[in-house]
Formats: sequence, structure tokens, C-alpha cells
Amino acid sequence: MKNTTPFELIPAIDLKGGHCVRLKQGRMDDATDYGDDPAAMAAHWQSLGAKRLHVVDLDGAFAGKPANQDAIRAICAEMTIPVQLGGGLRDLSMIEATLNLGIQRVILGSIAVSKPSLVEEACKAFPGQICVGIDAKGGMVAVHGWDDVTDVSAIDLALKFEDAGVASIIYTDIARDGMMTGPNIPETVNLAKAISIPVIVSGGVAKMDDVTACAAHVGDGICGAITGRAIYENSIDFAAAMRILK
Repeated sequence: MKNTTPFELIPAIDLKGGHCVRLKQGRMDDATDYGDDPAAMAAHWQSLGAKRLHVVDLDGAFAGKPANQDAIRAICAEMTIPVQLGGGLRDLSMIEATLNLGIQRVILGSIAVSKPSLVEEACKAFPGQICVGIDAKGGMVAVHGWDDVTDVSAIDLALKFEDAGVASIIYTDIARDGMMTGPNIPETVNLAKAISIPVIVSGGVAKMDDVTACAAHVGDGICGAITGRAIYENSIDFAAAMRILK
């Protein structure tokens, strides 16, 4: 059954060294710094009407183990809305510790490729709290901070988790991420149509037209879109976008 819940526009906070940053195409050496108080930034987006917050522990993703816990704990302390977090989570104990910080959903990325059984175990241990992040170049899954492109297609990977109880798939087109060029809607819709798990669009959402174009595919299984650089640089007025989506 495809998604029938309201479409969510989800603000992103990417953490690097305790700061809010945005990368271009996932490159750690191409970061724009948007401040050293992630909790205040989180509170800002919540005050403008956000219904969910997307947080990425960039240091954790590159190190393969969680980092930025102080910032994450501070963000959760400010939030009354759900927070989802990805980056460096590699086993059940890391997942449990992250959920205990106040995170509502965790996102498993590279580990979902190398150890899909962990996704199934995590879904059983923490029902409704596990998402899978699929990052792709040309439709093929990329892992380890997007450095390595595999020979696994995004659709084939997603289909592995059809019956696992995954809450959502977060699909990022790496070529679009942070580039303000618009999301890859056709590829994301193809993925959403191929599976029953709700799909969140990530990468390239740059203007309100992109948001409405994504929202037009709720019936195909797209339940939301993540936006980062666009709301930090005001090419999307987040408060206005939330009013329009209502």
C-alpha cells in the first residue's frame, strides 16, 4: 500500500566538528559552515513549522562510528518533533545508544549494503525506528562516505528490505546533493514505485517548485523531501513552504 500521509518537507542539519555544515556531493573538503550551535538551528526550523528534523553525523559517517554526541543530545533536548539521524551506525549497540539520546529514528546506510542482516535485526529490536539510507550515483549504490560505488542498484538494495519493517528509505542522488540543481525525481519515483516502503527524496531540492514536484508523487510512495542548503541560503522560504504544504 502506497503512502497516504501528508507530505513532509524536512530540514537537514549536517554535523561536522560540532558545527552545522553543508557539503557539495558529499565532499568533506567542500563544506559551508552555517554556525556552531546546532541545537539553536534545530529550534529555529522547529519554530518555522518543521514536523521532523533530519540530522547527519558526518564525522561519524566517515569514521564508521558515532561522533558529535554532545551536539545530538543538545538537539534532542530542544525538539518536540521527531528527529532522525544517520552516520556511522554499525551495530545494534550503537543504534540503541543513539536512540537513547532521544533520536526517534536511525538511518542505516553503508552497513545496509555490507550487512543487510543488521537492518532486519534492528527492525525487530526497534520496530518503526529504522530507516535505510540509499545513496546512489547513476542508480548504483555508493558507500563509505560516497567514496565507493558498488555494483548494486538502488532498487535491488531496497527490495531486500521489503518485508523487514523499514520505516522509510531515504534516497539521495549524490550528483545532486548540495548542488542546488533540483532533485532526481524520475529516478526516485522509479524506486518508490518498485517498493512498498515510503521513500524520502534527498539531494538537490533547491526551490519551491522542487518541493511541489516531489509532493505531487505522494501517491507513488514519496512521503517527504529533505532540504538543506536551499533553506540555509533562502532559495526556499521554509516557513512559506510549510504554509503551502498545509
